[in-house]
Amino acid sequence: RADIGIAIGSGTDVAVESAGIILVRSNPLDIVKIVALSRASYRKMLQNLWWAAGYNIVALPLAAGVLAPFGILLSPAVGAVLMSLSTVVVAVNAQLLRRAELTA
Repeated sequence: RADIGIAIGSGTDVAVESAGIILVRSNPLDIVKIVALSRASYRKMLQNLWWAAGYNIVALPLAAGVLAPFGILLSPAVGAVLMSLSTVVVAVNAQLLRRAELTA
C-alpha cells in the first residue's frame, strides 16, 4: 500500500493525473529529495506540536488564574499577546522549512 504516488512528468496522462507528486525534470534521483523533504516536514510538525503543547501547559493555567492566590494575574490583553506570539513562533518555524537541505 502506497501513501503517495509519484509520476515522471513525461509519463502517461493517467499516471500524472493520479500522482500526488510529479517529477517535472524526469530525474528519478529527485525521489531522494522528496524523502528528505518529507522527513524535514515531519520534524517541523513535531517541533510545532511540542511548542503548542508547552504553550498550552504554561499559558492556559495562567490565563485560568492558577497563580491568582499569589497575586499573579494575567490580563486578557496579555493573554491575547501571548497567543499571538505563539502563532507567530509556529509560523516562523514552519517557514524555516524552506532552508531544509534536500541533497540528492
